[in-house]
Amino acid sequence: MTGDVEAVCAGYSKSLGVSFSEPKPGLGNARTAAMPDGGVLGVRAPMSPAEGPVVRPYWLTVNLEAALEAAVNAGGVVAHPPMELAGHGSFAIYVQGGVHHGLWKN
Repeated sequence: MTGDVEAVCAGYSKSLGVSFSEPKPGLGNARTAAMPDGGVLGVRAPMSPAEGPVVRPYWLTVNLEAALEAAVNAGGVVAHPPMELAGHGSFAIYVQGGVHHGLWKN
């Protein structure tokens, strides 16, 4: 998440050799790029004044609720409960050690 989506996408495109999509409304207007290893890189602007720049890895999981419960049991704090994004999958966000982590289920 950044206040300058165009600059970040341009930098990643040049350094990683990837191409970004147009903004995707279903993903908070994130622009995404397919990575060679099958992962996806997404860049979006803050959706509210309370959001600041952040780099948040998302861990792919087959059981979102169990993964979030395990993170909480290990000391993580839920920042966003599980939520489905129609046509994209489900996600949750937790913070541990001051670092944001995302969980993703297709």
